[in-house]
Amino acid sequence: MTDESRARPGPAPDDRPGPGARPLSDDTDAGHGPCPGVEPLGPDSLTWKFFGDWRGVLLAPWAGAMQNMHPGLGAGVAEHSRFFEERWQRLFRSLYPIGGVVYDGPRAAETARQVRGYHDTIQGVDRHGRPYHALDPDTFYWAHATFFMLTVLVADRFGPGLKEAEKRQLFEEHVRWWRMYGMSMRPVPKSWPDFQAYWDRMAAEVLEDNQPTRDVLDIRFIARPPALSWLPGPLWRALRGPQARFTVWFTVGLFPAAVRERLGYRWTARDERRLRRFGRFVHHAWRLVPPGRRYHPRARAGWQRVAGVRAPGAPQVESPARNLPLPEERNSPTHYVPPTVAEECTGDGSAKVRRRRRRRD
Repeated sequence: MTDESRARPGPAPDDRPGPGARPLSDDTDAGHGPCPGVEPLGPDSLTWKFFGDWRGVLLAPWAGAMQNMHPGLGAGVAEHSRFFEERWQRLFRSLYPIGGVVYDGPRAAETARQVRGYHDTIQGVDRHGRPYHALDPDTFYWAHATFFMLTVLVADRFGPGLKEAEKRQLFEEHVRWWRMYGMSMRPVPKSWPDFQAYWDRMAAEVLEDNQPTRDVLDIRFIARPPALSWLPGPLWRALRGPQARFTVWFTVGLFPAAVRERLGYRWTARDERRLRRFGRFVHHAWRLVPPGRRYHPRARAGWQRVAGVRAPGAPQVESPARNLPLPEERNSPTHYVPPTVAEECTGDGSAKVRRRRRRRD
């Protein structure tokens, strides 16, 4: 890694591409491929062990809020995304390509190109007059950094815990993971201690309170998650208030202190003790889940492939139709829409998806 790869607190206004510009890597080629010689992560990595774990869904509001607090990411969500009209669908379909960059093995580079491509057209000028582009290296890296820290938190706060050497290993793996995108290495910290300093600077100096962040944390009226689709509507409406308060509470507990302060949340020593007890409960309860059920389908397919249970050339595991965008959104270049699944949803299938998405719980 070059000296240019030292972390900076965030993109300065004159460092950003203009609203019509398309940022390219400054130390990779412009062909959207991974850096030369980069091998995708494999089953010997800690990232494989924890990133595709379903416990990560518990941290979805944390990741969404941390990402949206970045000025460039928040502006992109505010002006280009319909996430808040389809929270569960967007979350669960995004897991497939994002997870694929980690678990797709020989096809991970192609998946990374696809993920990068979804961000090509997300650009503009925010309400403060600041230009943004989703492929600005600092902006794109911040999103990647939150996925890395989500992996750390799953293992450390809701799993067995991590030794310092394991955190350093996860850091080195996240650098290798980042290289799959073929993006500039300039924003990437040189070491785990440098990353910790970067993370603290971003929390203290760059992240901001904005409406997309507040919307992520406002889950008072969220629809039933797919796993609870069997639950009667009236019962879900009675439960979602307490569920929302509890989810926001432990999400706040995982924020850096500077982020909590900026958003106006209070966190006490008693809260911290309760959160640690909850984390231990999740860890021990998770040990009762059969190993085959612990991973997202794309991650599970990766484990099956390396175990010889799934053929290396088998079709990719893709998002089911229930997670697709509304039909009128499916031609957008910003959306992941598996062609074979989209074909199955034409005609009457599309109408069914539309009716289900618009139904209110």
